[in-house]
Amino acid sequence: MTGNFIRSLSGVYGSIAIALMLGACASDQPPASAAAPTPAPALADQSAQSPFPGVEWTRVDPATAGFSRQGLDRAVAYAKREGSTSGMIIQHGLVVAEWGDVSRRSNLYSGRKSFMSALIGIAVARGQIHPDETLEQLGMDDNEPSLTPAEKQASVRMMLEARSGVYHPTVYETPGMMASKPPRGSHLAGTFWYYNNWDFNTLGTIYEKATDQRIFDALKIEIADPIGMQDYRPSDGQYVSGGLATRYPAYPIDMSARDLARFALLYLNNGRWGDRQIVPASWAAESTRSYSNTSTGGYGYMWWTSTPASGPRGPKVALLRATYWADGNHGQYAVVVPSLDLVVVNRVDVRLTSKDMHQSNMEKLVWLAESAGGATEIGPEP
Repeated sequence: MTGNFIRSLSGVYGSIAIALMLGACASDQPPASAAAPTPAPALADQSAQSPFPGVEWTRVDPATAGFSRQGLDRAVAYAKREGSTSGMIIQHGLVVAEWGDVSRRSNLYSGRKSFMSALIGIAVARGQIHPDETLEQLGMDDNEPSLTPAEKQASVRMMLEARSGVYHPTVYETPGMMASKPPRGSHLAGTFWYYNNWDFNTLGTIYEKATDQRIFDALKIEIADPIGMQDYRPSDGQYVSGGLATRYPAYPIDMSARDLARFALLYLNNGRWGDRQIVPASWAAESTRSYSNTSTGGYGYMWWTSTPASGPRGPKVALLRATYWADGNHGQYAVVVPSLDLVVVNRVDVRLTSKDMHQSNMEKLVWLAESAGGATEIGPEP
């Protein structure tokens, strides 16, 4: 997971803006705040075009879609300079910019968690999983030192929110996650947010037991095939065991930029693809709502949000509208901006570069894409 892993639920945040910055921009630096609302960008009418791609994505001339070509070039150049190896900018389901090999599969890292959130939502709708069942009710425990009675009061919903209070050893953690992990027993279930791979990994096992499906097969059947993913195969997933540390493996997934973009577009359309509801609309809304504060926004059900659960957002941010995203270590992002019908996908394949892209880079990339959608001209690099 990129960025700072924040344990505290307190803090003072600045105001969140709800307007996109328009007009010419002499620098690619995003504003420190966006206090003054401005009109939304005037975009070309795409009403005749389906918002869902067919076998292939539909690519359009940016100018006909209301985008500045120069502005998009600037956004793409920024992404590449910061370490991006592939990516896409999509509005109304149409590709207005892309870079790199968007068919190349690479590790999603923690981006996998938003897929698990979607799979659990489908299982909840079928009555296979009940979000408020506790670990005790599910008969879940872990290797020595075993879970305490208090830890077993954590529910599936609390784990989705990363609020279980279970700080048992786990696997597939970054050094930052391990360094910030609270001591065992320091917080009761549901009372504290900590970005916790024990929660996320254990949810994978709960899902498989409830549905009798392997995660990677279920992803193909329940999501990839229905939305027409072009590259994903169940063999692109693998389990990472914890040995004696834990019973619950991680489940990293390789995926292409263009398939990740389809998943983001599915959520942009409230879990619907064409005339089929893939993820329940109520779950798509519920899972992308914030239940905890982070340093730069909030956290839902394994989705990050720009909007905190309480209080305003900090001033030193570039996301100007309510936004949510899947987020993976090194720079894996699938960003959804509902008010602009916009998706921005960024990938960093660590086999191709030694650079990492952090959340601040992602926010600036999205800001540049938004600006290109409303500006007729973008100034030169300073």
